[in-house]
Amino acid sequence: MLNVSIVLFKSKPSEIFQLIKILLASKTTSVIFLIDNSPTPSDKYTELPVKYIFNGKNLGYGAAHNIAIRKTIEQNTPYHLVINPDISFNSTILKQIVSYMNINTDIGHLMPKVFYPNGEIQYLCKLIPTPFDLIFRRFFPQSWFKKQKEKFEMRTSGYNKIMDVPYLSGCFMFLRTEVLKEIGLFDERFFMYPEDIDLTRRIHKKFRTVFFPEVEIIHHHAKSSYVNLKMLVIHIQNLIRYFNKWGWIFDKERRNINKKILKQFS
Repeated sequence: MLNVSIVLFKSKPSEIFQLIKILLASKTTSVIFLIDNSPTPSDKYTELPVKYIFNGKNLGYGAAHNIAIRKTIEQNTPYHLVINPDISFNSTILKQIVSYMNINTDIGHLMPKVFYPNGEIQYLCKLIPTPFDLIFRRFFPQSWFKKQKEKFEMRTSGYNKIMDVPYLSGCFMFLRTEVLKEIGLFDERFFMYPEDIDLTRRIHKKFRTVFFPEVEIIHHHAKSSYVNLKMLVIHIQNLIRYFNKWGWIFDKERRNINKKILKQFS
């Protein structure tokens, strides 16, 4: 019914063990793939009821998940969950999501409501970004762009109802396999960061990409590019690749999609 992929890179085994425990308790998972991008393999995962794949190098986030997604397509498993290691939730939510997806067959991608461990909501429902939203704004005081940020993060929606969203976070991507067969997988030109924007956008053009606040998860979000200079450089390099692909200033599709999305709350 559902395959799951978790990409590892020097990950904490205790964190992974806890997530696997939750996934197994859901009684919905067929195969759990651990795709390891770490420099060296770990024997701590080999005895778990998972499929452990060691790559021998860091392929990047999307490319590593694609290894598992291709196997899901080969197996013809209906759904595939892309999930970060730093996620926790009540195991019952997966059955709720599967049930909702089974009924609403026009949905290609779903994300639940996401919270920080302290109970604060994470505003992860976003419009298709402009270069200003993702690159330029981060180098200026955030107080200058409060209204623009709230608009970009769709905060006027209240985050309390099911809604269509063109950019959903990659921390928890519940994907319909038949849709991936048609749309394609993660674009492996992106090492990490904008691969979730790109995939959600491609799915959104033909299917629904939905925020589903009926279920909740906790994301222990690190925001490594905000504290690590190397990760910041990688982040910006990949965002440049993203805008080279879709357009920097002139992106008519972006404008039309965002306008349509905002009408949901007008």
